[in-house]
Amino acid sequence: TTVPILQELIEKGEEEDACIELLSNILEVLYKAQKHGAGEGRHKDRGNAELVKVKKHIQLILERLLHTVNRRVIVLDRENTLRSHYVACMAAILSQLDKDHYSSYIKAFPSRPELMDFLMETFILFKDLIGKTVYPSDWMVMNMVQNREFLRAINQFAATLTEMFLSNSSFELQLWNNYFHLAVAFLTQDSLQLENFSQAKRNSILAKYGDMRATIGASIRDMWYNLGHRKIEFIPGMVGPILEMTLVPELELRKSTIPIFFDMMLCEYQLTESFSRFEDEILRKLDSEVEGGRGDEQYKQLFESILLSCCRRHPELAKPGENFVALVTGLLERLLDYRAVMNDENKTYSMSCTVNLLNFYKEIDRQAMYIRYLYKLKDLHVSYENYTEGAYTLLLHARLLKWSDEANTAPMQGLHSPSLHTQRQLKEALYNQIIDYFDQGKMWEEAIHICKELAEQYESEVFDYEMLSDILQREAKFYEKILKVLRPNPDYFAVGYYGQGFPTFLRNKVFIYRGKEYERREDFEMRLLSPFPNAEKLKSTSPPGQDITGSPGQYIQCFTVQPVEEAKVRFKDRSIPEQITNFYKANHVQKFSYSRPFKKGPKDPDNEFATMWIERTTFVTAYPLPGILRWFAVTSTTMTIISPLENAIETMMKTNEKIMSEINRHQNDPSLPVNPLSMLLNGIVDPAVMGGFAKYETAFFQESYLQEHPEDKGNIEKLKDLIAWQIPLLAEGIRIHGRKVTEDLRPFHERMEQCFVHLRAKVESQYGVREMVCFEDRRSGRPRSMAWGPDWDRLSHAGDRRTQLLHSMEATPTPKPTSRISESEDRRNERKENRSSTFFGYRRQDPRLSISELPEPKDEKQRLSRNMSDSSLGSSDGKQPPPSRDATGAQPSTAGLSLSPTGFGGRVKSASKAPPLPRKISPTVYETFLEQSDA
Repeated sequence: TTVPILQELIEKGEEEDACIELLSNILEVLYKAQKHGAGEGRHKDRGNAELVKVKKHIQLILERLLHTVNRRVIVLDRENTLRSHYVACMAAILSQLDKDHYSSYIKAFPSRPELMDFLMETFILFKDLIGKTVYPSDWMVMNMVQNREFLRAINQFAATLTEMFLSNSSFELQLWNNYFHLAVAFLTQDSLQLENFSQAKRNSILAKYGDMRATIGASIRDMWYNLGHRKIEFIPGMVGPILEMTLVPELELRKSTIPIFFDMMLCEYQLTESFSRFEDEILRKLDSEVEGGRGDEQYKQLFESILLSCCRRHPELAKPGENFVALVTGLLERLLDYRAVMNDENKTYSMSCTVNLLNFYKEIDRQAMYIRYLYKLKDLHVSYENYTEGAYTLLLHARLLKWSDEANTAPMQGLHSPSLHTQRQLKEALYNQIIDYFDQGKMWEEAIHICKELAEQYESEVFDYEMLSDILQREAKFYEKILKVLRPNPDYFAVGYYGQGFPTFLRNKVFIYRGKEYERREDFEMRLLSPFPNAEKLKSTSPPGQDITGSPGQYIQCFTVQPVEEAKVRFKDRSIPEQITNFYKANHVQKFSYSRPFKKGPKDPDNEFATMWIERTTFVTAYPLPGILRWFAVTSTTMTIISPLENAIETMMKTNEKIMSEINRHQNDPSLPVNPLSMLLNGIVDPAVMGGFAKYETAFFQESYLQEHPEDKGNIEKLKDLIAWQIPLLAEGIRIHGRKVTEDLRPFHERMEQCFVHLRAKVESQYGVREMVCFEDRRSGRPRSMAWGPDWDRLSHAGDRRTQLLHSMEATPTPKPTSRISESEDRRNERKENRSSTFFGYRRQDPRLSISELPEPKDEKQRLSRNMSDSSLGSSDGKQPPPSRDATGAQPSTAGLSLSPTGFGGRVKSASKAPPLPRKISPTVYETFLEQSDA
């Protein structure tokens, strides 16, 4: 009596909520009675008979009630309490329906459109209830009962689809599409992912309900194959849902559903002779699915083995299929690496994996995904204040854009992008952001390049002179910062990750890292080891053996390397401020070296230099540093052996370069403390400190050594020449030291002078006299760098050019100034004169005077005249004086300005002396000969 009354009340809309709740309770009692039996003993048969009567009584209204309740659930308030009553009622009703009920209910629809509407509404309803479950996740029984009834209903409706909506005349694409999406949503819902439950709960679910994922997975597979030639209509739309289904970590499900991918490939290939749409979609969906937590190594292996097996059975798909499988497995490997480190506190390795992914997308020409990971990498860099690397990252995106008014085709990224509609607007905004990042990273040389490109656009393309003025002012500030702001060069570290315990992107690889400003190696190592607390640090710098690389553990090797500066052609034979050249010594470098000393041959306890060999390892990175990362993998390694003599030459070159650097620093900034210069000079000139050059002389300058090593004759001369060239450098350094030393350190300075007098006399008598040539800007006195290195000809022709200039000036009469030369022309000529560099050479005037008491010219003109006359070569008739050789057989040199075998521009003293130049030289004539010399 209750059920018909409740049905009537529901249909009239009266007391709807109370009726549904009561109906739910009644049906729940009926469900339990059917499950457990209506009685025991002699009452059991009677109870079962009454139950059958009640079931027959409600059977007539169940079909109408089902449709009513379905519609009510769709429009109900979303509150879980009320919603749960309707869902429970629906589950109870569905549990009472058998196959015949479903069949009769489907046949009761008067028309096919009405049946299609019912199925569409039911699929949407089920999908909504699955996605927004009304029961708490720990209500296992309620969730599993609901899923069991939904699964039975979905399979019944799938049969209806196949029977009534598959033929050519009756096929409904949207209805089938809704079915597939519903089935995949059911399979992937959280309450069915048994691997997330405890073992006891998993066993209980399997015992009572089984693994419903396998059942629905088989249904999806069968329904897909039932589509026949209609499959192409679901490509690429169904690629994502099928991929999501195959990523469920259930082995049998994966084995049965992964072949669907090959069927999709084959279907598209037969129609278009390619499967590019399928490939694009699976690559795009795979990225988001794996990043969301799905997929594992087992899936990668299954995907590869199953699809390769399928492709090889079809000759036309063998080669393209293998390429596709390699592409997907390569992406999967990088995505799994990225996901493994994505949530680490230390984002260092997240950056590496991000770069691996964006490089992969660049190689396969997927620009949207490439840009997506570019901005992920940029955000990581900015969060760690790696502004230089963030700028280089944004520059990759800017280089993809044109200076045009074309609309942006790539997806917009970044906060600034939505309002930028053309490529020119976006590129300009990116360039300004890049300039800011380079400025924060103290990479002003790079910022200047971007400023120049923007200035060209403002001046010649868009004619925006206001913006041109702004960008030129910014550029000028960067030039000023290069010369005035201190920029310490970063240290570089080689880091090797050895052992099978590391991720694949690190395993048994060596990287070169760029340290932060003032970062000590100890701090760097601590930062490096923090993500791997169980890793063992290797103490040796030699490459480890197979026992380390093949072990299951983790071993990290770290040591400091030196950047190898690439020769800059535009700097050759030029006088360049040290602040400019220092930048290129530690930036834009791709080669790095590590020197390991070792002993070879019979040991000499009194002179270690004779047996000190160097094993030099040179590392070449994949890209120059700095770049879009603070580190790059080493792509090649070479090893060379440096002999003791070659090592001595390098040591002398570095020492001379260090002296020159200190001289330049003190000339540029007289306020610098004198202590570093004091220690450097005293360590060289005081025999009690470093032993002078006696060790080299004993080791290499003996006749016995030359007889044993005749091939080293040239290198011996180079070493002698370097020793000789050190004397004028020391003289200049001691002169500066004497000018700046305080009275309390005056005895120390005098002691150093005394030692230098003896050292100078000894060296000049044995290896000849050298006079230093330095380049000095008359306008500001900024120091100029000298080229030291294995390239012996880096300063070639510098002296020749000035020699030709001076001879020309000597032969040309000085024009008289006229009154018609305007004041502006005078200033212009003066600026041109000041731009030219002039040779200055220091000569010892009187041995009785101390180094600090040497006479200085009274004014700038006399100083210029004296040094230019001293730098003149040859006699006034243009003939060169005959070459001379010093007493110990040093390299012959031309008198006056010359180049030594070491490439150091200067002068070897000779007997002849060139006549002095005129005291007054016209700026106009001087500039004329400068231009002729350049030509």
